[in-house]
Amino acid sequence: MNLFWKKLFGEITPTTKLEKNESDLVTAMHRYAEVEKSIELAEYKQLFHVVKSAGFKENKKVLQNRKYKDTEEYQNSRKCQKLQNSGAIQLYYHILDSVELNQFLEFKSTSEYEDLGDKKKVKTSENLKKLKRFEKSKAYKTYVRFHNSFIIKEFEKLKANVATPEFKKENEFWANEKRWYSTPDYLQEQRFYELAKNPDIVFYENEKPERFEKYSTLKLSFQDEFEWNTLDKSHWNFGFHYKSTELIGDHSFANEKQANNSGKNVTVEEGILKIATKNEKSVARAWHTEKGFIEKEFHFTSDVLQTADKFRQKFGVFRAKIRCVGNLHHAFWLGSDAKLPLINIFHFNGKNITIGNTNKNLVDGIKITGINPSQYFIYSLIWSPKELIWKINNLEVYRTASNIPMEDMYLAFNSFIAEKQRGSTGNLEIDWVRVYTNK
Repeated sequence: MNLFWKKLFGEITPTTKLEKNESDLVTAMHRYAEVEKSIELAEYKQLFHVVKSAGFKENKKVLQNRKYKDTEEYQNSRKCQKLQNSGAIQLYYHILDSVELNQFLEFKSTSEYEDLGDKKKVKTSENLKKLKRFEKSKAYKTYVRFHNSFIIKEFEKLKANVATPEFKKENEFWANEKRWYSTPDYLQEQRFYELAKNPDIVFYENEKPERFEKYSTLKLSFQDEFEWNTLDKSHWNFGFHYKSTELIGDHSFANEKQANNSGKNVTVEEGILKIATKNEKSVARAWHTEKGFIEKEFHFTSDVLQTADKFRQKFGVFRAKIRCVGNLHHAFWLGSDAKLPLINIFHFNGKNITIGNTNKNLVDGIKITGINPSQYFIYSLIWSPKELIWKINNLEVYRTASNIPMEDMYLAFNSFIAEKQRGSTGNLEIDWVRVYTNK
């Protein structure tokens, strides 16, 4: 597959941009999850249903627009004031406690009251004259008119009602033209608008959580940002791994031109893991297919790193940010206890990049051209029970459903010079490695 035109026309996202996009996305995903379980968002959602309800809106409209004169409180207080200011009713209450009325009512309850109907007796008695004048007075007629009347009962009821603290509070509320601003509903509305401007809630409301789907199903199971200084402090061991502990892993192969150097060619500088292939003579242990282990003189040195004793995984996403230089092989692969299966996530042979799966002595893969391996790219493998998918940055480059490995596999990096290669110095540099499982 030639990626030149895909890169030229932007189908491959530049590595730096992709890293930033992914970092921003993961940051946004974590922020979204934090906001989603926050007390503030729960309060905002609860207030949203309150403030946006028809009942709340109608109540606000009434409180803002209702005239004080249209309220029952106004009508009752005005009616009570009008009755209280009535001259006739004032006269009634004035005469109600008067001595004259009490004397007359006391007299009226006696048998002598009938004497008021006898003109002769009235004419001859000053007391009867006095009582007769009172009986015909405006004060008494007012008393007779209002005593036990509906209007007095209504006035008494109104007067008692408007004197209560509850009525005074309600009346004061409705008399206030800015009454809306004194209500709990207003405070709720203000809190709602305050929360609606909260940067986290604004972010949450504008976010599209479906864009997190690819990442929300993944859980980081292995990560190395290469902040260590020595292999002893890392996840890695040098040399090859074999199932039997009796087999020596720290060796080279007789048909290669470099001696694997027991981790001495591995360095970490400023967060970058480097496997250096150097032009230097070395006599080292080498495996010969017919002779077994032999001592061989090499003109180059390099190294192998693997996580067999410290990390393995079956299925998931395996990723590394890699670049390399030199006329030699550089590889990022997954290994098993046996020789096979073996998955090349990245393999540069000095000319081209290849990726693929070797299982049951069958090689299933593809050659990649059109990109410069000396530039950083993110090489990924998505491994599921049904298929293997390889990606370079954001672009899928190969997919297969054949001979899928069904065992835990470890990570490995190495550089080597094949027998037929002229060979050169070179470097394999890894900025980071990340492995994910499906939740």
